[in-house]
Amino acid sequence: MDNESPAKAILVVTVTALLCSILVSSAAVFLQPLQKAYADIERIRYLVQLSGLVDSDADLSEFAIVSAYQDVTPRLIDLETGSFDQNLDPQSFEDPDTADELQQLVSIPAELDSARLELRPRWISVYQVETDSALPRLIFPIYGQGMWSTIYGYLALEGDLNTIADVVFYEHEETAGIGDQIQRPAWLVGWRGKKLYDEQGQLQFDIGSIDVDSPEYDYRVDGIAGATVTVDGVADLVRYWFGPHGYAPFISRFDAGQER
Repeated sequence: MDNESPAKAILVVTVTALLCSILVSSAAVFLQPLQKAYADIERIRYLVQLSGLVDSDADLSEFAIVSAYQDVTPRLIDLETGSFDQNLDPQSFEDPDTADELQQLVSIPAELDSARLELRPRWISVYQVETDSALPRLIFPIYGQGMWSTIYGYLALEGDLNTIADVVFYEHEETAGIGDQIQRPAWLVGWRGKKLYDEQGQLQFDIGSIDVDSPEYDYRVDGIAGATVTVDGVADLVRYWFGPHGYAPFISRFDAGQER
């Protein structure tokens, strides 16, 4: 074919475009698992931080994070029944490619919607920390509206499913220097050892000023000066998720020995 032929020029451009398309598509397919792995590493990092398996302040390598995560087992709770769902794969609900197809969204009654979500999923993954204890630590996803944004976090409970072991808030768009203090380690430490429910099983948790001599002391986390709206949002989202439309039915079944 003549080098100056229009047909040859069209052929060269077409072949070049096809090759580039194949390379770009191949690269996207090849890199997708790697990108997902890096995204998962950040999520796993928070779960390992709350697991009690490592020092929560330790600067862990990705290998150490993955190794520790081997003792953390995702388990799926059906919030409608308050029980573990043994028939569905928890991993499927963490994969964006399959979660939307599987998940059912449930309307939240206005009088119960302290987190201002309007809808919540029917199924949600919690994380069971494998230890020698007969009552394993469980890590619960929590989220709800702050002042400017949705605040996402995880809250870990000791084996009694009442005592707060640790907490982290990993995503939000609250006011820099004020609302973002909910991520400050010195504040989060104050959650450890606090209780959610009283001896009658009533949810008593709150955030605000603390009087060490008050009977409310065991259920109250100190507030943050200047961040009242954000902190109130955090308290409200915890009360929603551990209330009757969230995890409370599951915790009641667990306390009764019906879930293990």
